[in-house]
Parts: sequence; structure tokens; C-alpha cells
Amino acid sequence: MIQFIATFAVPPVASTVNNFSDAATRTQPSVRPPAEKSSSAFRRSKTVAAVLVGLLVWSGPLQAGSIYVPNHSFETPAVPPVSPYAGPAIDDWEKSAQPIWYDPALNYDTPWDSLMGSFYNVPNPSTFIDNCDGNQAAFLFALPEIALFQDYTTLYGTNTTPSHGLNAVYAVGKAYNLTVGLIGGGGNMKTGVTFQISLYYRDAASNKVTVAATTITNTTATFPTNTHLVDFQVQVPGVKATDPWAGKNIGIQLLSTAGFDNLGGYWDLDQVRLAEIVAPNLLNPGLVDGHFNFTLRSEPGLGFEILATTNSALVISNWTRLGTLTNIDGSVSFVDTAPISSRRFYQARQVP
Repeated sequence: MIQFIATFAVPPVASTVNNFSDAATRTQPSVRPPAEKSSSAFRRSKTVAAVLVGLLVWSGPLQAGSIYVPNHSFETPAVPPVSPYAGPAIDDWEKSAQPIWYDPALNYDTPWDSLMGSFYNVPNPSTFIDNCDGNQAAFLFALPEIALFQDYTTLYGTNTTPSHGLNAVYAVGKAYNLTVGLIGGGGNMKTGVTFQISLYYRDAASNKVTVAATTITNTTATFPTNTHLVDFQVQVPGVKATDPWAGKNIGIQLLSTAGFDNLGGYWDLDQVRLAEIVAPNLLNPGLVDGHFNFTLRSEPGLGFEILATTNSALVISNWTRLGTLTNIDGSVSFVDTAPISSRRFYQARQVP
């Protein structure tokens, strides 16, 4: 029998209030934590006659279709280009609820709502973000449970009904890529403070359930300057019909994961981008005149290198290169001209 397995290996991208004065010197409340700190491959198999195994790995970026994210660059409402150059209002994004441990009275009467907002990108050489999209960006103070999120049911500001602005769903056979520009280290943030970007869906009880997440850690190596956003990504591999999130509305969350032992400082973020991708897939395995063949489906126009081996434990550099192909219209066939003689693994890797 030929056993045919398509596997996606998507490596994680891990990175080794009202107290506004201006965009460069936003001060923060001296938050007093509570005495007790609460802890806040893809596989599909088919069989045909003989013994071989085909393996597909998604590696590297893919062409994609953009999904509309309302207020993706935090341009509304407009922040006046005068001091204090910042404010708590953000359209289309819901804010996390004030947790029980946060008491504004113990933090210079700073409302929880003022710990996240948007700011005007002041054209000052020492603070101007050179790759900011538009005139504004968002800030989140580095405290536990500070978050902005958006999905089909989002309520923001004083709205009592959702706008349904983000109405995309996790479609079967599609993969998803979330990209966010981020700057750490603001306000004397400590090294090691973390931030999380994630994609989620809501279950039957309306709880947010994480599908994929990336954690970013503040270091001077990761964020050498406060004037240039660094992109980070979250990737969701091809959605299967059996996935709990299949057909559910997509949610985006931007979350401070600082602990009570290292809170303080703030994150700047901008350019929230969501893309839908035809997930690379191996289909229709079979034999043609004694040769193994399969169909590769992906975004049109992409090039792939086909590799093979009889030992899948080998490092990729020791796999045999069979050739390259370009998937011009989204579906292309490949035939291994070598005669069937042993169990064999195949890998299709995207090439520039």
C-alpha cells in the first residue's frame, strides 16, 4: 500500500492614563499589585497500491488575500496634533475589562480605560516612528490583562450593539497569517516583559478560545530603537473541517502578558494585518506507469522545490532534490520518475 500523508510544520515565531504628557513621555501609574498574585500535522492519509509516504512542509511566507480589519492602524478617532498627543479612545477595538485587582484610587486615580489608547506620531526626530502607517498608532501599558481585541461581536466605546466590522471566518482549506508592528521598551520597560498577539474564535458560551499565538519578549536586541516598528506574525495552518474553529468568526487579540513582578512601561503597536491563504496541500496521490505522483495545491504563482528521502529523520540538507515546479494556476501535478523500490518521503518547500 502507498500511505500518503500531508503535514504542515509551521514554526512558531518567538522573539528571543489620564497621565498623558506627549507621545514620547507618556507617564504611567505606579501600579500596586495585590498582596496575592493570581495566575492570571495537519494530517490526512490516503492509501493506494505499494508503499511510499509523501510529506509537504509549509515553510516561508505565502502570497495571500488581505482581510479587512477595521481601524487596523488606529487612525480613528483622530488624536489632535497638540499636547498631550494621546488619548484613550480607539474605534472598533474592544478593551479588556478592569480586573478585580486594579484599583484606580491606588494608582493616582488613573482609570483602567486610560491604560490603552492611541497617540499621534509626533514628528520629533527622537520619537517619530519612521514606518508608522498613517498618523497614529496604539499604546498598551505593560500590566497584566491589558488587551485590545476585535471580532464579529466586538463592542467598543459607548456602543451597545456590535458593528460586525470584522466578519471573516476560518474557512476550511485556508490558512491565516496575522502580522502586527510592535515597539517594546517604552517607559523604562524591563527586559523580559512579554506581549502576546493571537487569533481566536468564540465557543458556544462566547468564551475566547485561542487558535494560535505568538509571544514577544522585550529585549534591546529585539527592539534596538523606539522609532521603528518590528513585525511579528501568528500563523494558523490549513483549517480542517474537524477543527473546532472551522466556520467560526475570526478574532484578533493584542495582550500584555507582563507579570506582577515585572510590570511597567508601555508597548507601541500599529499595522494590524490579516491575510487568508490557500493552504499548501498534497492531493490525489497515486501511481502512473509505476511512478508515484501527486497534485500540489497552493496560492497561484508560487514556486516549490520537491525533495525526497527514504529516511524522514534526516536533516533537510541530506534529502534528495528531485526538481522544482511553479504552481501557475493554483494546482500542479508532480511525477517522481524514479521506479518504486522502497518507502519514500516527499517534501515540497516554497522557494523564492
